[in-house]
Amino acid sequence: MKVSIERSALLKAMSRAQSVVERRNTIPILANVLIEAEGDTISFRATDLDIEVIDKSPAKVSQAGATTVGAHTLHEIVRKLPDGALVDLVDDGTMGRLDVRAGRSHFSLATLPREDFPIMASAEYDCNFAAKAPVLRRLFDKAKFAISTEETRYYLNGVFMHAADGANGPALRCVATDGHRLARIDAPLPDGAANVPGVIVPRKTVNELRKLLDDDDADIAVSVSETKIRFATPEVTLTSKVIDGSFPDYSRVIPQNNTKRLEVDAAEFAQAVDRVSTVSSERSRAVKLLLEEDRLTLSVNAPDAGAADEELAVAYSDERLEVGFNAKYLLEIAGQVDRENAVFLFNSSGDPTLMREGNDDTAVYVVMPMRV
Repeated sequence: MKVSIERSALLKAMSRAQSVVERRNTIPILANVLIEAEGDTISFRATDLDIEVIDKSPAKVSQAGATTVGAHTLHEIVRKLPDGALVDLVDDGTMGRLDVRAGRSHFSLATLPREDFPIMASAEYDCNFAAKAPVLRRLFDKAKFAISTEETRYYLNGVFMHAADGANGPALRCVATDGHRLARIDAPLPDGAANVPGVIVPRKTVNELRKLLDDDDADIAVSVSETKIRFATPEVTLTSKVIDGSFPDYSRVIPQNNTKRLEVDAAEFAQAVDRVSTVSSERSRAVKLLLEEDRLTLSVNAPDAGAADEELAVAYSDERLEVGFNAKYLLEIAGQVDRENAVFLFNSSGDPTLMREGNDDTAVYVVMPMRV
């Protein structure tokens, strides 16, 4: 194999590959990236056996071939090369080495046989549809903060994607929850997605997918089966197993009869929560909300650190209410609001609270209160 490729294209491909590859591997080949060169294209394939990413880049291929080399090592080398460098990758297939040359720099890297590299089995997909990158970005970005990190409840360690009846008609819906807060995000159902099976997309896959969604004009081809999901652009294909489990009936925890309505400037609210929570104990980070007519008082009382309170002018006309929340949860939910105002709907100090962006029902958040 003999290939010349621009440093910027190689760095982009290796950045995607090395983020999929786990740093600690008991199987040596899984630490490597599979490099395949043919025609005028070079492809880089990386996997951890649950996720596989393939990145194709244009290159000058003098001699077709394939090899595998340490993903993190090659990424670090390319990252440290000067901008604009032309990188030569040469493997004559006899020495078990890949030569990497750029300008006066030369590296000789150990390789492993390409035959040992595991290729993720292709699946028959039940549903295929296309969605614009900004649509998928909104769905997953707004939901992922609520993904559980509790490994024992593995079925909550991802985003549940499915077709649903939304407030504005059929919707592609993403839901995540950790039992303390919940995010439910809707987008208009794309053509061909009506029969999409409900799947739980793992946290790592959600994070890797985000890297495909930066181009606002990109169309993402989505393929879904009961066991796998694939997101593809002309250059990059991301395939992942989905979590084998049943997502709970989230609709039961979304309150329907919360009538006490608070409307507040989302940015001002987030800043105030952040300020008063500075003195809270790290363990609980509890902040108390006192709602009175057109006034919200945020307060924290941490005996070992001190106390703080701050008053905000708000729109509220119901009875006086005191309710406590984990400050971190409030900040994360307030951080999802793209519009100016956040609307909180309360029932009592012990019931779940609903939050949405103005009157927009396509993004709904639920947060459980705590005693303060």
